[in-house]
Amino acid sequence: MTAAARFLVEGRVQGVYFRASTREQARALGLRGYARNLTGGGVEVLAAGESAAIDALAAWLRSGPPAARVEALERVEADPREAGSGFEVL
Repeated sequence: MTAAARFLVEGRVQGVYFRASTREQARALGLRGYARNLTGGGVEVLAAGESAAIDALAAWLRSGPPAARVEALERVEADPREAGSGFEVL
């Protein structure tokens, strides 16, 4: 069964290759969705796929790529139909 989650990531997560790294991780895990910058300086990630893969992405999002500094990570359940067919950087 397909699950989905929306993550709000705060900290030093813009300008540090966070969205592109998230895309690489998500694609490797077989997830669909997107990563996009938010006006407040955070990043929103929507991921849909197998629950275990979403959990693995969540674990990765807690630290992100080497230059990032994640200060907060919020997770809420989402509708898998919002995810589209691939994983994109918006």
